[in-house]
Order: sequence, then C-alpha cells, then structure tokens
Amino acid sequence: MTDNIDLTHQQERAFQPQKLSAPRDFIIPNIINDNKDEKPLMLEIGAGKGKHALSFSAQNTDKHLIAIERTRNKFEAFSKLATLQNLSNLDAIHADAIAWTVHAIKPNSLAKIFILYPNPEQHNPNQQWLNMPFFEFLLSRLQVGGEVILVTNIESYMDNAEHQATKVWCLPSTRSRVPATSQRTHFEVKYLARQEVCWELSIRKPKWYKTRFDDWQVSAISEK
Repeated sequence: MTDNIDLTHQQERAFQPQKLSAPRDFIIPNIINDNKDEKPLMLEIGAGKGKHALSFSAQNTDKHLIAIERTRNKFEAFSKLATLQNLSNLDAIHADAIAWTVHAIKPNSLAKIFILYPNPEQHNPNQQWLNMPFFEFLLSRLQVGGEVILVTNIESYMDNAEHQATKVWCLPSTRSRVPATSQRTHFEVKYLARQEVCWELSIRKPKWYKTRFDDWQVSAISEK
C-alpha cells in the first residue's frame, strides 16, 4: 500500500477518549504492564457468563485473555466460574468496555479482539460496534496483523458490519458461516440448535493502517 491510501475513517466524527472517566473500582490487570512471557494479549467484549472466555483460556495457555462484561448478573456467574477454574491467563472484568479499554489498553497491544453475538441494537444502529466512532480507537489498540472477530446470527447486522469494515474503516475482511458444531457461547449453542445461520467476520489490521489514536493513551498507563 502507499501513503496516499484513502483512510475514510479519518473523515468521520472523531471519538473523544479524554472525556471518559475510568470505571468504578478500576484496576489495571498485571498483564498490561508485566507481560514478561510476552503472551499474545486478547480482549473479549461482552463476555456474558464466560463460556467462550473460560474455554478459550483453558485451551490456549500460551495466550492471555481479558474478558469484559457490563451486566452484573452475567458477570457474577462468569466470575464464579473463573474463580473455580483459576486460570492464570484470564482476567474477568466487570465494567463498561469502552471506558475500560480507554483507560487500560495501550496502543498496538492486542493480538485479537472478540465481539461475539453483540446486542444487535436494531432500534439504535448508531450503537452497533462498527458504526461507532469508538471503533477507530479500538483499532488503535490492535497490533499490526491483529484481528477483530465479530459473530452474529442477524444477517442484516453482518451485512452492515462487512460494509463498514470495507467502506468506512478501509480494512480487509473475510465473512464466513459458523460451523453447525461450534459451541463458543450460550447464544451460539442456542442459535445453531435452532438451525439458524450464524455469521463470522474476520477483520485484519494491515501494516500501513493509521488511526488518530495511535499515540494516545491516558497518563495512568503511560507513567507505569
């Protein structure tokens, strides 16, 4: 790619991270500042009761997953299971994902981001992840060659996400059907059992990619 590539996303309304306060009881996991084993760092947004986070961490001990859930009852169920399994490569976080990411994640630090079966926001499409200005900030936290995995059972949501990835965020993506045997989340199990089609979008961050937040981070992170 050349330096003249049209980064359409930089013409969009900019996210304003400086206006977000840190979540209540905010703590930065040790892995953020002390990844001495250089494990690839993963982020899951909307972990629910933790089915994917727990199985992924158990099966990928060479990677470290930070899994965020905002809803209290879902997080409490997740937290209990995480405590029982006691996986050293998993951090379960109860917080709003946007504010937490702004205050905790360094630029160019995530190898992969999972967004599995997000709220479709059918009555408020501006809140769909790829429609939000925050998505540019999220991409700034992703490493070169890193990947965003978005999964949904709603075809219109996937159609829009695929369009936004290409036309707004100028990113290469691959769309595929989720295998009928997949069991990553409780939602996935339920949808596939009903023989619904579930879609997965894999979005990669190329070497040439730039955002307006590549050098932005809160002082609490930069001083550590």
